[in-house]
Amino acid sequence: MTDEHKTSHKLTIRILVGMLAGALLGILINVLAHHPSTQSIGLWLTEYGANGLFHIIGKAFVALLQVIVIPLVVVSLTCGTAALDDIRRLGRVGIKTVLLYLMTTAIAISMALAAALLFKPGNNFTLDVSSDFEATTPPSLSEVIINIFPSNIFSEMAEGNMLPIILFSILLGLSISLAGESGKRILGLFNDLNEVIMKLVWVIMSLAPFGVFALIAKTFSTQGYEAFLPLLKYFILVIGVLCLHFLVTYPLMLKLLSGLNPFPFLAKMRNVQIFAFSTASSNATIPINLQNLETRLGVKNSIASFTVPLGATINMDGTAIMQGVATVFIAQVYGVQLELIDLMMIILTATLASIGTAGVPGVGLIMLAMVLTQVGLPVAGISLIIGIDRLLDMIRTAVNVTGDAAVSCIVAKSEGELDLDTFNAKAD
Repeated sequence: MTDEHKTSHKLTIRILVGMLAGALLGILINVLAHHPSTQSIGLWLTEYGANGLFHIIGKAFVALLQVIVIPLVVVSLTCGTAALDDIRRLGRVGIKTVLLYLMTTAIAISMALAAALLFKPGNNFTLDVSSDFEATTPPSLSEVIINIFPSNIFSEMAEGNMLPIILFSILLGLSISLAGESGKRILGLFNDLNEVIMKLVWVIMSLAPFGVFALIAKTFSTQGYEAFLPLLKYFILVIGVLCLHFLVTYPLMLKLLSGLNPFPFLAKMRNVQIFAFSTASSNATIPINLQNLETRLGVKNSIASFTVPLGATINMDGTAIMQGVATVFIAQVYGVQLELIDLMMIILTATLASIGTAGVPGVGLIMLAMVLTQVGLPVAGISLIIGIDRLLDMIRTAVNVTGDAAVSCIVAKSEGELDLDTFNAKAD
């Protein structure tokens, strides 16, 4: 085991310890806050611990992750695109990637709809709808396409709009590859910048145990058990479908589409999944996912730098699963019978809605509002599930980033850009 792998192994253990300690402390604070004899100290810990210190540490950690996302995507994707000196090959990689992402999203929501129709989580549910949730109008498909093309790349970077940043980086990389000797000098600079940024990722990752501890402690201290009991069937069903997609769909895809052994892949995704779970943000997990793919799974930068940022933007398998179960659940609560055409419309809408949606916490509820509107269900039904959505958001983000990595490996294998020795090496 190399020194780098030993460091990675130790970091994984520290992150797991931080996550477990945060969960236990969060649950303890929540119990204290809801027990009459300890309510005062519990509320004090909630105010100054969960909503004070833990909130600050968690937000600071996520901010550190997010601050390197844009420079990492621009530099890494520019380097990767410049390395693909054949423009036709870039187009081939892009088509494969987008089709695989859309396919996995369609499979995910189809599984969710089937499970929800079979187990009927909304039957016998007592309706108690509040109007706290206000749906944000999602962009139309035409707006998404128009917004891909940046008019001011700096404003796009400031706002964190990933699709125009990806397009700009691809065009910059292509220009570098076509610019001869001048391009080679610029590429050398970008390669050096890429090395520096990857080191910065490692520096920030060293703080991960503390950030994960704070994020998990805050979540579990504020998510009381009373929010879960009425929705236990819905909650368990969503998690069940997420696990099925994670443990069955992705391994089958890897085996059938690339011949790769799924076990090394699953074993080496632990760090990435923990980060995704704790931050509930696909975008914030980009640096860790990209580094893991290149150093532990053997995917070349020319592929990973393209597939991972794109996946964080358009690949929302976990979110699609939540949408499928939630839509059927809300329909059952309101006594609305969904016809076959409604189910087909849900699959189509949720799949297309994933394109151009920001990989940030809570965005799934905005997408869900779009799906509900499309099939004539009341958006107010979202208030039924909003109380427990934070924890589900964390879990489905872990599934989303796993899908990004699986597609990256499949595309890399098909293009001869996967180091099989690194991929099949024993997980540290």
